[in-house]
Amino acid sequence: MAFEQKDNSGAVFVNVRKEQDSHPDRTGTAMIDGVDFFVNGWLRKSKSGQPYLALSFKRKDGGGPKPELDDTVPF
Repeated sequence: MAFEQKDNSGAVFVNVRKEQDSHPDRTGTAMIDGVDFFVNGWLRKSKSGQPYLALSFKRKDGGGPKPELDDTVPF
């Protein structure tokens, strides 16, 4: 049986291909409101020393909000 991503859930795993400090410590996928995302995570510490996981999300289809174009002519 193949894995099927459930809506509003995801999973991240240890990034075994990490070669530089800037590369994420964890990578994975998530589905949010029916849209598939890549998920990256970096292990960090707060100023008080508490560990946390900083996350970034990128749509797999490359979509997202489009920038508004300013069609006004300045002259």
